[in-house]
Amino acid sequence: MMKFRLSKTFKFDAAHKLVDYDGACANLHGHTYKLIVTVEGTPDETGMVIDLFGLKKIVTDKIVSKMDHCFLNDLYPQPTVENMAKDIFLKLENEFKKTKVNLFSIRLYEGEGSYVEVFA
Repeated sequence: MMKFRLSKTFKFDAAHKLVDYDGACANLHGHTYKLIVTVEGTPDETGMVIDLFGLKKIVTDKIVSKMDHCFLNDLYPQPTVENMAKDIFLKLENEFKKTKVNLFSIRLYEGEGSYVEVFA
């Protein structure tokens, strides 16, 4: 049986500073984050793996609405992109268990050129 992977991209802006870090990132600064969420499943009788509007609602409600234009240190003791990605993955994995698809991966970009990817 064929498996399909479907991805959707989201963007949000947030500020943070790294704690006990010796470098420029110890100072308050912001990033534009890009989050790519990939789910895996098989198309149903409608021909869709998941309705993209449903996927968007889950990610927007559970992640983007809580992180956009926030101070990330209020959410994480150490707001590295790795710690953020782990948290995002676990929250979304739990949400997608309520659907007919599985979370395959998330990719979180911090700015344009750097990202971390987390897989199931």
